Order: sequence, then C-alpha cells, then structure tokens
Amino acid sequence: MEHPIKILIVEDNVIIADDMQSMLEEIGYEVVDNVIVYEQAIEVLKNNHVDLVLIDIILASDKTGIDLGRHIREVYNIPFIFVTSNSDKATVENAKTVKPDGYLVKPFEQQDLYTSIEIALSNFNYAQKSQAGVGSAVQEADDSFSSNSILKDSIFVKKQHLYYRIQFGDIQFIKADNVYLEVNTVDKKFLVRSPLKDYLEKLPKNKFYRAHKSYIVNVDHIDAINSKDIMINNTLIPISKDFKEFIISSMNS
Repeated sequence: MEHPIKILIVEDNVIIADDMQSMLEEIGYEVVDNVIVYEQAIEVLKNNHVDLVLIDIILASDKTGIDLGRHIREVYNIPFIFVTSNSDKATVENAKTVKPDGYLVKPFEQQDLYTSIEIALSNFNYAQKSQAGVGSAVQEADDSFSSNSILKDSIFVKKQHLYYRIQFGDIQFIKADNVYLEVNTVDKKFLVRSPLKDYLEKLPKNKFYRAHKSYIVNVDHIDAINSKDIMINNTLIPISKDFKEFIISSMNS
C-alpha cells in the first residue's frame, strides 16, 4: 500500500495550525510535525522524511517563512506552499523570489487546502521528470493524471465533506449516470462529477478499459463473461463487441 504523503506545518498561530492538521489528517495525509518557528522547522526537516511543507510567511521568530522557503530550495528537493493572510503585492513579489510551489491565502476551506497540495505535488513531480530529461511521450502520459499523478496507485474521491483515498486495485467498475460517475469498490459506492472519458485517463491503462459507452471496468475483477456481458461481483455489465474480442484474445494468449 502506498504510504501517506508526509507534511510539515510551519504556522505560529496554534489554533490555525491545529485546524490545518485536522483537515490534513481527515483527507488522509500524515502530519510529520506542527511547529511555530524557523529553527524548529529546520530540525524537523533534518531528522524526518517530509514530502511537502506548508509555511506561514510571518513566523514567531526573526527568520520568516520566506527564509525557510529559501533554505528548502537550497538544501532539500521537496515542494512547499506559502499559507498566509498577506496577499498584498509586496508580499507576493517577495514570496516569488524563492519560487514556492503554491500560495494559499487564509481563510480557506479543506477543499482549497487539498487542491493546493495535490497540484503542488503534481507540478513538482512533473518538473523533476522534465529536468531529468524524460521523453515527451512519457511526460504527456504522466501529466494526464493531473493532481493524482503523485499518488501512483490510488485516487481521492470526495464523499460529503471528506476525501477518501481509494486504491486503484479496489475499484471494480465505474458506471456513467448522466453527469455523474458511480465508482464501485468491493463494499462502497462513490459519486463523482466527471465525464467518463476524462476519468479513464486518470486510471492505469493496463488495468482499466472502457468496456461499454457507459462503463469502465477493472479487468482484474472480471468473474465471468458471455456473448453480451461480463460479471463483476454479481453485477452484469454490458460490453461492446471490441471489448469482448479483446477479453477473449487476452484469455487465449
């Protein structure tokens, strides 16, 4: 199972910091530590694995969040996001000098925090591959995952006020229902607002196929097949002629 993304919070307002930690843990991230000053953050970074840092620009120390961002850029190869109440031109211009991977203005909602983190991680991951000289075809394929590329073997699905992390292997099939998709796992169903075609692009291409105009299926969960349908977990799913031929060909290869 993929390990949760490890996040360091650097925020001198204890109430805001605790609220952020609760939001992050509800989504499924792991908070490595929750500190208030530059010096504490340096120690945490030195002694722990951290995937991303959330930094308030104004800290309870002589050194600011921008100083910390500069240190991270010089010493560590990880993304960071400025989380601040200041959005004036001077602050933004100063923040830009250390090239943050995101800039989130307080107050914000859990969804804003989640979106900022996933986009920052995705863009950072893509930039690293670009710098390493990865071929353009691979880059384009990886970019199709958008904010989910960093997750490697899972995807987040929102249900009510929470984002649930679902392993790709647990998804059995996805059914289109007007403007919504019904994502079916072994024991749960989630509704997602997305075109079927767009959602297919976020899934591993060696496991998920469009079996019908209204269905995506995980081939690992197919239990049975006949001339018109496949069966997954006692559910009959109609299939196209092309998909039937593909499955039969795969069975016989």
